Amino acid sequence: MKTDIRARRRPVADRQQVSVDLGERSYVIDIGGGLLGEVGPRLSALPVGRSAVIITDTVVGPLHGPAVTQSLQASGFTVTSLTVDAGEASKSFAGLQGLVGRMLDLPVVRSSPVIALGGGVVGDLAGFAAAVTLRGLPFIQIPTTLLAQVDSAVGGKTGINASQGKNLIGAFYQPAAVLADTGVLASLPDRQLRAGYAEVVKYGALGDAGFFDWLSENGVGVLALDGAAISLAVAACCTAKARIVAEDEREAGRRALLNLGHTFAHALEAECAYDGRLLHGEAVSIGMALASRLSAELGHCSAADADRLRDHLAGAGLPVEMTQIERFSVDPDRLIAHMRHDKKVQDDALVFILLRRLGEAFVSRDVPIEAVRAVLSG
Repeated sequence: MKTDIRARRRPVADRQQVSVDLGERSYVIDIGGGLLGEVGPRLSALPVGRSAVIITDTVVGPLHGPAVTQSLQASGFTVTSLTVDAGEASKSFAGLQGLVGRMLDLPVVRSSPVIALGGGVVGDLAGFAAAVTLRGLPFIQIPTTLLAQVDSAVGGKTGINASQGKNLIGAFYQPAAVLADTGVLASLPDRQLRAGYAEVVKYGALGDAGFFDWLSENGVGVLALDGAAISLAVAACCTAKARIVAEDEREAGRRALLNLGHTFAHALEAECAYDGRLLHGEAVSIGMALASRLSAELGHCSAADADRLRDHLAGAGLPVEMTQIERFSVDPDRLIAHMRHDKKVQDDALVFILLRRLGEAFVSRDVPIEAVRAVLSG
């Protein structure tokens, strides 16, 4: 299915809306083209102050910051924009401390909306900063990558990385709104777009066989940013995540299914020291290929289903083998050591999300370590 997405066209304004039902903390995800120009009016409808803080990065800020600022100012907001370095390295204690310090220097008040304009790194960092500054500031997500639009911007997970592993320091802190402008995806490098597609595939693999089948037919359109296809795909993923988050906001049970492939992925990212060789979505793609293979080796799913998932990811131009990571030496014991620092570890037992079939995942806490080592050894 691999397509030349250099020739993709800009999405039209196909609009979708998804609700995240969390009682008094419920919010709406708006999806479609042209939403950046509507940020001001939409925030005006929320119970927030008129002094807004945009947190963005060195790549996204110049591209999309002016449109958001103009929309906010036209609606009567005063706007300050704070920029962090692009990349995973900003999700650190030093990055958080520097960002919160700059926010407090403005100063902010408890009604000041904090707007995360960027991908998953910006969303995680800005959300955590909003959660801890003055014990909580209103938080708005404007995700600008496919990965963030379908996954990280929804559900309230915020945080930073530690040397021991990814996202080990953070808080559950729900946004007041999410505006997913599919039009901005046209500015993404091909590699970033494909990495985000891995998270799209994840939703079909873990809980919706029909959506996986739809992707098998329409994945080319999603990657080409066809207006209707991309809006439908983002909405399908957000709907699935919203339903799971409403049932299990703090990942005490079913929400763990959203981590399909992530136990492997986070270990791979930690081993790469977040140095840019491996994007999160690429790590998830390899992780899902490994998780499906482990599922087949343990007799939980068929080899045909594992192969179908792997082939779809590879056909989308995503890595499915650790040997595809640049300058990477596979060391199963080191990867397992990283896994032991994963936040899903319970009673010293590694937690894996495995497949019974495409469209049906389950949580396993009793995977033999030798089976994991065998899969990592190839």
